Amino acid sequence: MNYEDLTRLAEAAGFTAWGRLDAGTLEVKPEVRDMCAVNSCGVYNKVWSCPPGCGELEECSARLKKYGGGILVQTTGDIEDSFDFEGIMDIEADHKDHFTKMYAELRKAGVDVLALGAGCCRQCKTCTYPDAPCRFPEQMVSSMEAYGLVVLEVCKANDLQYYYGPNTMTYTSCFLI
Repeated sequence: MNYEDLTRLAEAAGFTAWGRLDAGTLEVKPEVRDMCAVNSCGVYNKVWSCPPGCGELEECSARLKKYGGGILVQTTGDIEDSFDFEGIMDIEADHKDHFTKMYAELRKAGVDVLALGAGCCRQCKTCTYPDAPCRFPEQMVSSMEAYGLVVLEVCKANDLQYYYGPNTMTYTSCFLI
């Protein structure tokens, strides 16, 4: 699947912006994982899609190196102010919906894809981690941060805007092909 095909899928899925992703720009950083270990999101060591369930950094790095490129995708929306949690959550829900649609299309087309989303996998109400294998490993999605990536740096390295101005919120994900 070429980049033009990916952009058509991104547009059809509803993303507001996208850009070419050069996998050679992806730099796995231990300090990102260190931030995960602080567990401010409450899911560290609780789900398969997040550390340590998603694998050691070396494993994640090896997975990333299997791919030559792909596409970065974004959903940006307006919020009233930085305390507009309802608006922020609505934009996140829209982004996850767009992401799920595009991921399903890529899988349906038989594309070998590594999908990295925004936030942890929410496929199941309760994750089986660590007591049993993932129920839906083909649908599970780790975040870019779980793989040790700094999203801002990935966007900059691939010439995709990251900040769209005051009173906006942007979620970024990627599909490696």
